[in-house]
Amino acid sequence: MLFANSSIAEKYDYLEDKFQAAYKWLRETDIKALPVGSYPVMGDTVIANIQEYTTFPAEQGSFETHEKYFDIQYVVTGREQFGVCKRDILKEKERIEENDLIFYEEPEFSGYVILEEGDLIVVAPEDAHKPRCVAGEPCAVKKVVVKVAV
Repeated sequence: MLFANSSIAEKYDYLEDKFQAAYKWLRETDIKALPVGSYPVMGDTVIANIQEYTTFPAEQGSFETHEKYFDIQYVVTGREQFGVCKRDILKEKERIEENDLIFYEEPEFSGYVILEEGDLIVVAPEDAHKPRCVAGEPCAVKKVVVKVAV
């Protein structure tokens, strides 16, 4: 799945080498056996971060974006609601430069997708997202967030 405005659809090549390396790593790695942590895939250009958490109500989360990296968010186990929204309509509330992270006020309108085991979503710097939200009942999730340098 790719979520983007047509104005940026051709800005990025989602099949260039660094994305191909990320997809290959996701296909060929026994992620279920790996512990939480960071795993270099292609130096500092592509880094896989394995996370484990319990989903929480959407109102407890915030939309976020990154400026230096794309996210490829891949659910290994579990299920979550994943909020999506255009970055350009949001009001910034906090910026953490050292983590390439910007948080936003809750927008009036946004959407979401349900990510289940084996699902992934590619999030560009122009896309705001709200991960880790409960879809039904809270559940344990193991996820890989592959950071792909812009």
